[in-house]
Amino acid sequence: MSATLLLWDIDGTLISQAAACAEIYPRAFERLTGRLPAHQVDISGRTEPDIMDELFRRHGVSPFARHRVAEVLVRELALKAAELRASGRALPGAREALADLRTRAGVVQSVLTGNLRANAALKLAAFGLDPFVDLRIGAYGDDAVERAALVAVAQRRAATVHGQVFDAGNTVLIGDTPRDVAAGRDGGARVVAVASGASGVRELREAGADSVLPDLRDLTALIRAVWSRAGADDG
Repeated sequence: MSATLLLWDIDGTLISQAAACAEIYPRAFERLTGRLPAHQVDISGRTEPDIMDELFRRHGVSPFARHRVAEVLVRELALKAAELRASGRALPGAREALADLRTRAGVVQSVLTGNLRANAALKLAAFGLDPFVDLRIGAYGDDAVERAALVAVAQRRAATVHGQVFDAGNTVLIGDTPRDVAAGRDGGARVVAVASGASGVRELREAGADSVLPDLRDLTALIRAVWSRAGADDG
């Protein structure tokens, strides 16, 4: 039986992270450059390297080596781990959805996230969500700057482990931002959008999601959306 690859976004889809986690980017900028950033950048739906690249550009700073930026970002989030656990949370229905889908025959479940691999693992573990996904076959901010390129990365990793081809016909990306929608459409995946973050149902529908849900609490609606090939809106 051919499997379906489910790729979950993390921030805003599975968890509501502590607001302080957004501080890791200006703090990383300060540690790398020795000065406070004067400008903020939009971080929603982006990879961490992309966020840092824009911070450097907006301040006229030459980019640092990728591995150096990654080291600093991972260290900064680790320093915020206790605060993340205290003030963040798994979003309603997230744990139940992950647990249910993990037990279904023909489902391969992982993540597609702009977080670096270490940061993704830390965030999922903070709320006990890591046992439900196979992080070996996920795609992360370490793998590409542009989010759409991560879809092919995850598909290749899943193919290596499971011995079958994953493509737009059997890959589903579940995310909460228009950038998630664009990543799926451009990268080769159907998209179930969840209006659990900053973007509403209408915005996600207009972005081109195949299905849109208000949140993850209705497991029946989620399952219908994941296996729907008609592109109907379930929200």
